[in-house]
Formats: sequence, C-alpha cells, structure tokens
Amino acid sequence: MNTTRRTFIKSGAALLAAAAVMPGELLASKKQKKGIIAIQLYSIRADMSKDPLGSLKKVAEMGYEYVEHANYVDRKFYGYSPKEFRKVLDDLGLNMISGHTVMGPEHWDESKNDFSDSWKYTVDDAAVLGQKYVVSPSMDNSMRNKYDDFMRYMEIFNKCGDLCKNQGMKFGYHNHAFEFNEKLNNEKLFDIMMRSMDPDKVVVQLDIGNLYNGGAVALDVVRQYPGRFENLHVKDEIVASSGNDKYESTIIGQGIVNAREVIDLATKIGGTEVYIIEQESYQGKTPMECIEENLKVMKSWGY
Repeated sequence: MNTTRRTFIKSGAALLAAAAVMPGELLASKKQKKGIIAIQLYSIRADMSKDPLGSLKKVAEMGYEYVEHANYVDRKFYGYSPKEFRKVLDDLGLNMISGHTVMGPEHWDESKNDFSDSWKYTVDDAAVLGQKYVVSPSMDNSMRNKYDDFMRYMEIFNKCGDLCKNQGMKFGYHNHAFEFNEKLNNEKLFDIMMRSMDPDKVVVQLDIGNLYNGGAVALDVVRQYPGRFENLHVKDEIVASSGNDKYESTIIGQGIVNAREVIDLATKIGGTEVYIIEQESYQGKTPMECIEENLKVMKSWGY
C-alpha cells in the first residue's frame, strides 16, 4: 500500500469516526434553522390541567422540542415535583427552555434586603428543569402605582438577574398591555423599564401580540430597541369577538401583527434566538389544532 492510499484511508476513517460521535447540536446546526422554537403551554392550559402527560406527548408528536411552562404551584410543575417533571420531559425528548412565574412584592424581604425563600426555591427548581430563562409574566398593581416604588422594583429585577446567573440562567420579564398604556412621570412604563433594567441581567421577553391592546405596534417597538429581544413571544392578533380587550390572539400570520415581518426584523436587529409560540383564543378550533398549525407556519417561514 503506497503512502497516498494509506493517508486517504486513515483520513476517511477519521472522518467517519467524527461523524459517528458528532453531537446532535452540531448536526442540527447544519439544518440552518434560525433559532429555537418553543410552545408556551398556557396555549393548551385546559389540556394540561386535565392530562399533562398526555398533552405533552401530543406536543412532542407535533414536532415541538422546546416548551415554556405556565404552572408552578407549591414547588410543583403541573402537579409534578421538579425532578419528576424533568424526567417526564426527558423521556419525551422535550426541553424546558423557559418558564413563567410571577415575581411579586412578597418575593422581596425588605428587612433582610434579600429575596424570600419562596423565590429562591423558584429559581432553584427552574434550574432542576434545565431552564435558560426564569420569566416573570406580569407585574402586580402595587408595584407600579408610584414612580419611586417602580424604580425600586427595577433594581430588584436587576438583582434577580444576578440570582439567576448564579444558576446559569437569565431572569426575564414578559409584557402585557399595561406597560404601553400606563405612565409614571409622563413616561410609558415600558420605556422606563427598558432604560432601567440592565440588559446584561434582565431579558425582555417581548410579546408581539399583547402590546396591541396597549396601543403599541410590534414593528415600531423592535426598531426602537435593537438588540434587546433575544426571547420573543410569537403571537398574532385579530379584533376580539368578546371581552374587554380590543384584540385577541389567533393563528400566526392571520392577524394584524405582520408576524413574519416582525420576527424577521427581530432576528435581524433584535438579537432574537428563542421564538415561543403562544395562542390564547382559538376562533372555534381546538387549542391543540392551533398550536400544531402555528408550528407549521413557523417552519414554513424557515424557523
């Protein structure tokens, strides 16, 4: 055997061996996906309440690989302990990328200048699930009535960023509508938050649908704050058929949000890496039908 042939065989064997042990992440990266797609389980809240295991199986069968929870009560996720729920997810090939748990006034102890044990447990349990984000999905009225109180909670949010960082995670805040239609000192709450929260410590999970009920437009907000939205709630809106809100959520791409343009822009200038689908109103379809259709839409857009 000559040297050239021997070298060729050795090189080929090395390449085959490398391919055999190549991590799934590297293989997946070759598919040119733009980021992580997840489903906010609040979208199927009734199903999760009745049969969490069966519902998660359906989610996995649809092709979802990542989920975001919206149920953490008495240190349990949908009735499961953190370790139990982690096993449920692992067995189904699902990953808990993020979770929604409201951080309220009761989670900060002024006398100790520290977080309550209950909030520390929240962060601990999120780490057990392997979350990347611990997200507070709203803000109590008492936290936003006075400017000084509001600014104090912005400082606490930054401290929560440090707390989460110690466990290899990030703290985040998820908007609804009031951040855009409520003001303190003649400034929108959202604008105060964006200049007060340290972007290295607090991730803003922009819900591109919720803000319409606050009078904002998603494209304008993404343009106003480039680089600030690594974690996006992907949602579309139509005129509401009932209730107090002007708009309600619908299938992505079928409403007023211009969802594809928004998420493309957020990907380009907003730093978006995680796209979490959420739909809360269904226009006669089942929640499961809606989240399956939403995933197909996202994939058809190259995500």
